[in-house]
Amino acid sequence: MSDTHSAPGPATAPFRYEAALAADIEARWQDFWDAEGVYEAPNPTGDLAADGGADAVGRPKKYVMDMFPYPSGAGLHVGHPLGYIATDVYARFSRMTGHNVLHTLGFDAFGLPAEQYAVQTGTHPRASTEANIENMKAQLRRLGLGHDKRRSFATIDPDYYKWTQWIFLQIFNSWYDEVADKARPIATLVEQFESGERDTPAGWRPWSELDAAGRAGLLGEYRLAYASDAPVNWCPGLGTVLANEEVTAEGRSERGNFPVFKAKLRQWNMRITAYADRLLNDLDALDWPEAIKLQQRNWIGRSEGARVDFPVRTAAGGERAITVFTTRQDTLFGATYMVLAPEHELVSGDDSIVPAAWPEDTHAVWTGGHATPAEAVAEYRKQAASKSDVERQAEAKEKTGVFTGAYAVNPVSGERVPVFIADYVLMGYGTGAIMAVPAHDSRDFAFARAFELPMRCVVEPSDGRGTDPADWDDAFASYDARIVNSAGEDVSLDGLTVTEAKARITDWLTERGIGEGTVNFRLRDWLFSRQRYWGEPFPIVYDEDGVAHALPESMLPLELPEVDDYSPRTFDPDDADTSPETPLSRNEEWVNVRLDLGDGRGPRMYRRETNTMPNWAGSCWYELRYLDPHNSEKLVDPEIERYWMGPREGQPHGGVDLYVGGAEHAVLHLLYARFWSKVLYDLGHVSSAEPFHKLYNQGMIQAYVYRDSRGIAVPAAEVEERDGAFWYRGEKVTRLLGKMGKSLRNAVTPDEICAEYGADTLRLYEMAMGPLDVSRPWDTRAVVGQYRLLQRLWRNVVDENTGEVTVTDAEPGEATLRALHKAIDGVTQDMSALRFNTAIAKVTELNNHLTKAGRPVPRSVAERLVLLVAPLAPHIAEELWHRLGHTTSVVHEPFPVADPAYAQDETVTCVVQVKGKVKARLEVAPSIAEGELEALALAQDAVRAALGGADIRKVIVRAPKLVNIVPA
Repeated sequence: MSDTHSAPGPATAPFRYEAALAADIEARWQDFWDAEGVYEAPNPTGDLAADGGADAVGRPKKYVMDMFPYPSGAGLHVGHPLGYIATDVYARFSRMTGHNVLHTLGFDAFGLPAEQYAVQTGTHPRASTEANIENMKAQLRRLGLGHDKRRSFATIDPDYYKWTQWIFLQIFNSWYDEVADKARPIATLVEQFESGERDTPAGWRPWSELDAAGRAGLLGEYRLAYASDAPVNWCPGLGTVLANEEVTAEGRSERGNFPVFKAKLRQWNMRITAYADRLLNDLDALDWPEAIKLQQRNWIGRSEGARVDFPVRTAAGGERAITVFTTRQDTLFGATYMVLAPEHELVSGDDSIVPAAWPEDTHAVWTGGHATPAEAVAEYRKQAASKSDVERQAEAKEKTGVFTGAYAVNPVSGERVPVFIADYVLMGYGTGAIMAVPAHDSRDFAFARAFELPMRCVVEPSDGRGTDPADWDDAFASYDARIVNSAGEDVSLDGLTVTEAKARITDWLTERGIGEGTVNFRLRDWLFSRQRYWGEPFPIVYDEDGVAHALPESMLPLELPEVDDYSPRTFDPDDADTSPETPLSRNEEWVNVRLDLGDGRGPRMYRRETNTMPNWAGSCWYELRYLDPHNSEKLVDPEIERYWMGPREGQPHGGVDLYVGGAEHAVLHLLYARFWSKVLYDLGHVSSAEPFHKLYNQGMIQAYVYRDSRGIAVPAAEVEERDGAFWYRGEKVTRLLGKMGKSLRNAVTPDEICAEYGADTLRLYEMAMGPLDVSRPWDTRAVVGQYRLLQRLWRNVVDENTGEVTVTDAEPGEATLRALHKAIDGVTQDMSALRFNTAIAKVTELNNHLTKAGRPVPRSVAERLVLLVAPLAPHIAEELWHRLGHTTSVVHEPFPVADPAYAQDETVTCVVQVKGKVKARLEVAPSIAEGELEALALAQDAVRAALGGADIRKVIVRAPKLVNIVPA
């Protein structure tokens, strides 16, 4: 949109603070800060320890972090640095309040955008990514961000991903010991099997009878990182599988918007489900937004219930059990049919329950119009594979399904119940099978009505309806009711409350070995394979028997090889009958390799894993690499990790002191990083069980999008506003607030604003736009307000004509002292609480007071004003600090401390109300006691007149600002 504020013209005075002078000041001090290592945070030991040893780290520490940026080729727009500026302001304030501050920034550089760019242009992903990083570094440097650059890195650096691979191997070589409630080395599990302390599970031969492949297969059932054939989200259009979190509610890929299908493929997984309880419980001690905690709790989805086995015969005449998980085992007598997920092994495996022909009593509506159960099941499974989990579970959708032709037996009543498949049951939750109690579950009720299935009321209605579900419009679900119609030969639940019935039936099931009380989680194991090139290679090789072997640490990093074609094989986006072909699989020399793994077997031929890790891998642990970035011997030095991230008072799990980033990472990144931290903690590699103690979600800077009559976005900078309407090249356009970005033609770059006003103005404007955690619209015209603040600040210290400092050594008057100390007190509180917009308002108020008071400004006030503004506008503050005669950097100067005697107003206005109406105003001391204030209020003539001699029932005193008198 056209800017009504034209760029400042030539300075009328040679030393006026304008864009050219701001640019000169900013470039000089950025060079100085870099050369002097002003932002370098000393470690307690190692190569980054400062001279003076322990004395250098004797101050309290503060670890401040931003969420990893991805170096996009498009560069930054003004929305991107919002969080980076905020953490920089807080880090600067923390240094000035006596902290040793670790603040740096790296780059999360593996992932799909660089690979897609490589496919389109033939440019190696490393080349384009490194060029993007350099561009982003230059843009961020221009903002004056105070990063310790010695600690920066990119996830694509082999020295970095060596340790990503190393962590993967720690997870691969671990299992979760439920007795110890922690991860332990896999060798301890092997010892238990070898000694006989632990028996192999049901269905497995004894350990001593297993060959190498059998033992590897058994250990895979326990490892925290394991490969398995499992249902995955296959995206033919991208040529890769996706995690559940990367699939939209419409069943399409988050990136590219391609259809996603369910397929069964062998993939690497992380057994994050082993940590479900700890991931839930440890949330309580974290200083995170409640909304983020709730999202994580819902994603983990803990529920208590029971496992129940329903006997069923297979098509071949064998006996199996359909195992269900239910949270309402008290309603077991009301189960009149069962539903399996379409992917369930009992309708797709060798031991299928699907018979050759329909049973004689099959209802026509159950068959879907198919001649045989096999045809019906196959067709329905194909339809279900094309739908997302969200689509399948939508409450409003029409219930679909098909009878398998099999009947199971209700274990409490002995009744036969038909077994269906339906897409509203998912393999990813519980056991992939449900017992349907249609009288007391809305989804089951709708399905039963659609398929003419029986219903039985087993929970006594408390809303006046009868007990015949045939007369109902919907199910009746209640936890506050009595159980009815639930008596069998061996057990009766009639008359019990829900809680009592749950306990009795669970005990009954356990005694008979056909069920038990259990806990279930919505959380699924983390799919960790990607069929891509631009990611970390797995440090895994396979022998001739297909057994996976870990590479020894001496062979790390396993570097990403060169390939001729960077793209995975992609397919028709709608062709579900396809499977992955990875770019790495085309490099035969790299894939097939002779190695000596140091396991006593000597050199042998192996086949490398040709999948790569997902783009989340590198960001699962980067907070640790910042601590000790050059360590080639250890993941992190334990003493350094303890110093920066170890548990302490108020932070029982340890972690980063402040982590700032977008709320869109509520589940994915944050949950994954917490999981990796807990594994490393269990194995003794770190002292912090949580990566991030305090989390803060910044809002989004939005921008107006202007569209023409075709709905196409037009350049926002060229739109004019006339008579309340918006025009582009003579055509009326519509305006809507939305995201900022190149594609919407409304992006404003920080370079543009820095060139016109300076980086300090941009920093101030972004912090002053509103509360940090609230989204707000960008308005280039409003930037000039913060520009003028800096110009007034400059004039209060420097003569615009001579460049000389104009301050006086005279003592300030009392009014100025009060304005100064009130500002110091308020800014200190606001900075601590990340309320930067109100801190700027208080600085502005003080600066305006000094402008109105007239020059010269007392030196003692000017210096403290400069220190107040230093975290927010560091370049101008550094320049003024040196012009005021100081030789040290303002960065490490102490933040001003308010004098309480001046920080309070000399008097405040107290409002006196009678019957809620104001009758008097009193000027009183801020420290006045409640009793004194009450007596003073009651003595006022206007108050006595308002009471008219009436008795007083109550006097409410809120010293020093309110007295409310309530007559009898």
